Amino acid sequence: MATGAGKTFTAATFIYRLLKFSDAKRILFLVDTKNLGEQAEQAFQAFKPNDDNKLFTELYNVQRLSSSFISSDSHVCISTIQRLYSILKGVEMDESAELDNPNEGKISWLQEQISKKQAIPVEYSATIPIEKFDFIIVDECHRSIYNLWKQVLDYFDAFLIGLTATPDKRTFGFFNENIVSEYTYEQSVSDGVNVPYDVYSIETEISTKGDTVKAGWYIDRRDKLSRESRWQVEEEDTEYGKNDLDKKVVNISQIRTIIKEFKRALEEEIFPNRRDENGEYEVPKTLIFAKTDSHADDIIKIVREVFEEKNEFCKKVTYTIDENPKSLLNKFRNSYYPRIAVTVDMIATGTDVKPLEVLLFMRDVRNINYFEQMKGRGTRTIDHDKLQEVSRTARHKTHFVIVDAVGATKSKKTDSRPLERKPSVPLKDLLGAITMGVRDEDLFLSLANRLIRLEKQITEKEKEKILEYSNGKSLIQITKELLSAYEPDEIERLSIEKIKLIPIEKRTPEDIDKAKTEAQNELIEITASTFNGELNDYLENIRKEHEQIIDHVNIDSVSISEWNSFTIEKANETIRSFSQYLEENKDEIKALSIYYNQPYNRRMVSFNMMKDVLDKIKLEKPSLAPYYVWEAYATIERTQKGKEISHTPINELTALVSLIRHVCGIDNNLTAFDKTVSENFQKWMFKQNAGQHNRFSEE
Repeated sequence: MATGAGKTFTAATFIYRLLKFSDAKRILFLVDTKNLGEQAEQAFQAFKPNDDNKLFTELYNVQRLSSSFISSDSHVCISTIQRLYSILKGVEMDESAELDNPNEGKISWLQEQISKKQAIPVEYSATIPIEKFDFIIVDECHRSIYNLWKQVLDYFDAFLIGLTATPDKRTFGFFNENIVSEYTYEQSVSDGVNVPYDVYSIETEISTKGDTVKAGWYIDRRDKLSRESRWQVEEEDTEYGKNDLDKKVVNISQIRTIIKEFKRALEEEIFPNRRDENGEYEVPKTLIFAKTDSHADDIIKIVREVFEEKNEFCKKVTYTIDENPKSLLNKFRNSYYPRIAVTVDMIATGTDVKPLEVLLFMRDVRNINYFEQMKGRGTRTIDHDKLQEVSRTARHKTHFVIVDAVGATKSKKTDSRPLERKPSVPLKDLLGAITMGVRDEDLFLSLANRLIRLEKQITEKEKEKILEYSNGKSLIQITKELLSAYEPDEIERLSIEKIKLIPIEKRTPEDIDKAKTEAQNELIEITASTFNGELNDYLENIRKEHEQIIDHVNIDSVSISEWNSFTIEKANETIRSFSQYLEENKDEIKALSIYYNQPYNRRMVSFNMMKDVLDKIKLEKPSLAPYYVWEAYATIERTQKGKEISHTPINELTALVSLIRHVCGIDNNLTAFDKTVSENFQKWMFKQNAGQHNRFSEE
């Protein structure tokens, strides 16, 4: 399953079913770091089944092992594989062993348990017999836990179920290529479970070519661990390449140049619309990947200098900091500060920070799977309100951005890919191209990317309109079709259905090739047929409504500084435009059709009908908003007739009703509709109170 798609939630779902319907007695959820174990425990505590109002932990006992004791009444045990190994061996475990990530090869306690790269064999334990668990769920099963720790898994007589976002050859081999289920990154994005990403590259001369420290220069020499410096004269030239940076040589200018350019790109290109009402730029939640702890310290110092911020703005989140790393991580996840976190490994995998919008890579990663895991920190979705709690200027998390300062994305053939292939082509042109018959894969992927982002921004009312213009297809369904049109598995599935229609004895290789071609063409044309003039126009219009252009180039100057008022010409032009708009749409909009063509049936006009008229005007002609048109009429009455339209309608809808009645000729004078209703009620009350038997109290 794609990173961020909900592996633990999925596991909680099927563990619940195994316990309830399959007579499972005890299930082991196996992790390789303490952090993942804590997150799994929280997931079980929050999980509520579809068929029961109680939480999982109210129905079944969940125990996260913190010692060698396994409770007899526990239904789900959560443990690190390091702790389970120590229990089976009957040896004390170094508590720090649970903090280490096996993927990085830093398991010091493990090294003490290994002789000549072979783990000490696990023997039978009466306290934990081999039938102790019915099922073992192996989280992050792509990692080396099933190499050095394989004997722990082999010890138990249980079904093994692996969970991973990034399987490799060893994973497939260990599980005998038995893939139970697969859920790709593209599928998760099209379903709205994850968000897509873009890549922004930053290169500097020294980052790509290195440089030379000349003999005779006075420079600092710094101890890597203690960071103590000494001032000395270099006795010989020292050349260094890009791979020596921040290891053999630290070039402060290289780090500062990247951070300066990152700041500029953030404000002008990556997320330019993040200024508050005072014009201050709000940096999106950003995670920087550093090479080492020492490198992280250098980055943090320069980030604070370049952004001119205090210590709370940028923090290091690793296991070696003085602050409580878990507490600091929670602040990064749930509070305004820090805006930028710098990490080496701690947040690289298995850590959920939903508000993250930017990942800055200042370290390369050799392991492709690990790189995919690091990218996964940004994929999580978050609702609008939760995002604004920590990023006040953010509207929606429609995507995240990888800022690549080391060429990490160029050197990896990654499983997931940025969907955007035509970043300079406007949405209007992409829609036009597909309508005009263009059918290339890059067009389909780029269009899917734009629509996925748009879906995160639009209202429920706008989603309903899209269903109307697209023959009942939602944006999510449309993007799925765009992504699957060139998907080999989907083409294969459809072609098999076509081949089945040909009798076996009559099938030829040509028939199979033809079926595949027909299947792909069919998928492409079904997808393209959704896009029509009405849908295209509507998508472009709502895109404009939800987007702003930030102009950093043109300089403004004051031309008029005075109190504003309607001119006679402007008022008359507004009234003409409004009347013309109603006339042009009287046959298209149901409410207008009734007012114009069946005024005697105007009581048939419902609240929702009028709301539709208001929404359409706001979308297509925002300059004809009811209050604005009302002010135009008031200006004409005041200046030309010497009268005042004294009563302003209580809301836009009542103003719109009055304006339409006046333009259609139902009312000779423009009167606020709510005032008319109030006067009618008062007249009715007067008549009722005039009789002997129909007196009403105030209530």
